[in-house]
Amino acid sequence: MPIRKVLLVDDEEDIRTVGRLSLSRVGGWETVLAASGAEAVTQAVNERPDLILLDVMMPGMDGPSTFARLRAQEVLAQTPIIFMTAKIQKQEVARYMELGAAGVIRKPFDPMLLPAEIKRLLPSS
Repeated sequence: MPIRKVLLVDDEEDIRTVGRLSLSRVGGWETVLAASGAEAVTQAVNERPDLILLDVMMPGMDGPSTFARLRAQEVLAQTPIIFMTAKIQKQEVARYMELGAAGVIRKPFDPMLLPAEIKRLLPSS
């Protein structure tokens, strides 16, 4: 399924700003932002994105907890979710993949290459 709308979830405003520029200008995708796990669940249910980019380390509800809440929503059960993290050790990546993530992207990401990295992780997009 082609990507038209992406939800970017990150508690850091700079990441959200750079991510939106990258996803919209380089990727050509409509981009919706969320600053927390709770906001992500609400935005995802309302916006129905084709892809969710989810920060791992956030205050309050972290990425894996947010992932579980997103998956519990019937309308989001099949939405691809890619984790973003600075801690990209093999065992961490394996844990995220076991949860059902579509992939893991290293932070900080290169804004010019982020859409290509997403397409590499989701070949059908």
